[in-house]
Amino acid sequence: MQPVRRTSLIAQVTEQLRAEIRSGRWPIGSRIPTEPELTELTGTGRNTLREAVQALVHAGMLERRQGSGTYVIATSEVGGTLAKYFADAQERDVLELRQALDTTAATLAARRRDDTDIQNLLRLLDIRNTAWSEDHPDAIAADVELHRAIVIASHNAVYLEFYDSLLPVIEAGIRSRTSKNDDAYDAEHAELVQAVIDGDPERAAAAARCLLGALIAEYPHVG
Repeated sequence: MQPVRRTSLIAQVTEQLRAEIRSGRWPIGSRIPTEPELTELTGTGRNTLREAVQALVHAGMLERRQGSGTYVIATSEVGGTLAKYFADAQERDVLELRQALDTTAATLAARRRDDTDIQNLLRLLDIRNTAWSEDHPDAIAADVELHRAIVIASHNAVYLEFYDSLLPVIEAGIRSRTSKNDDAYDAEHAELVQAVIDGDPERAAAAARCLLGALIAEYPHVG
């Protein structure tokens, strides 16, 4: 039997790590396991593991954060490329894109949501509103997770991957906005979720359009 070349081993480990990300076991925004844990998971040495991780950093799926660890920022190389592009976009431009995306996602979710989606949306809405009312450090992440759950409820895998590529810049935008305005928009989020749960596509679309429109209105008029 031919010995496994190191380059082939790196490719195998890279694919193994990529599979963990794509499966959702390491969600967008989460920190991947530590280096010792990953060497145990993959059964390889640290040098091989570091090169595999670096390959996914170059692909835009992972991001190293000094003193904190390595985080998932995209579920595919395409998503990573988009994430890099959107990172330099203006907040208002991203919000206007989000308005279109969230409106369509809400429409599809209202038509396609199932019992699991409904339970998940109610759970995440409660977590989000509680976190905002208590000024919890995880409030922004909870807000993002709720909006992502609506996209999940659309049952469109391509839509979800594209939306995931926006998540880092969406979270950064929310953080920037809340530093200037503490309005939590609880009622608007509740109406959006309820419209999806009620299976009312027109109402869900209107709720999403209204919510994002209110956020866009916080920015100076352009043109």
